[in-house]
Amino acid sequence: MDIFLLLFLLIIIVGTIISYIYFMREKKAQLLVIEQGICPKCHQQTMEIADQRGGGCSGTKMVTFECKNCKYSSVFNIGGGSCGSGGCRL
Repeated sequence: MDIFLLLFLLIIIVGTIISYIYFMREKKAQLLVIEQGICPKCHQQTMEIADQRGGGCSGTKMVTFECKNCKYSSVFNIGGGSCGSGGCRL
């Protein structure tokens, strides 16, 4: 009986890890498209930053992108770079 419980838990854990990896790949693909200004839902070039919160130049920023056309909205936590000669960037 114990072997079935361990097998069940192993399947659940592996499934959770695979689902998380798939989710993160989808978020990365969405961010790459959004950085070009294109909405991943309606494929129009109507994305803009709706809200941006963070800890200055060196902290992680929580950026909300929103589509003006279809009202698609998504939040990303973006690691901030340093404030070098190029200034702060997304």
